[in-house]
Amino acid sequence: MEESGYLTGQLLIAMPAMRDPNFARTVTYICEHNDQGALGLVINRPLDIDLGDVFAQLNLTNCDTDVSGRPVLFGGPVQMERGFVIHEPEGTWESSMTIDHAIQVTTSQDILVAMAEGRGPARSAVALGYAGWGAGQLEQEITANSWLSAPANAGILFDTPFEDRWQESARLLGIDLSTMSPDAGHA
Repeated sequence: MEESGYLTGQLLIAMPAMRDPNFARTVTYICEHNDQGALGLVINRPLDIDLGDVFAQLNLTNCDTDVSGRPVLFGGPVQMERGFVIHEPEGTWESSMTIDHAIQVTTSQDILVAMAEGRGPARSAVALGYAGWGAGQLEQEITANSWLSAPANAGILFDTPFEDRWQESARLLGIDLSTMSPDAGHA
């Protein structure tokens, strides 16, 4: 964990022993972590819908075809109807939260309108739903060997193929997850 003890701006990597089907083999970008709990977005589980489907739901027409074909991610099992856009700091949006100098998360519809028109951030990902933890819950799960944490970077968030993000995130720590036992233990 960071010096503050919080993981905001970090990647949360599911350990091989993770059995929860919502989180097995996932990488979650932690948007907020404090003494009240944590909120994150799973970044390696594309849904069977693309941004064109989202744009259609919002009655947006004449959408940028390159953007419309981008997949939408399963951000987590909480409030699946709620959308989040992870992006590099570009543009001014109604409801954005700066995570660090390189990443923002926006929840307002204005960014989706801009994306549909081809005016959105150059590098972004859209997720539906989020992962949430109550006060102390994430810390307990880390102590129980459910998660690893690693510094996030734009390459993992935007460029790495979804199917490679789990292994590549662990490689940031010098870990090859394929060599790890699915059994957890404590020394």
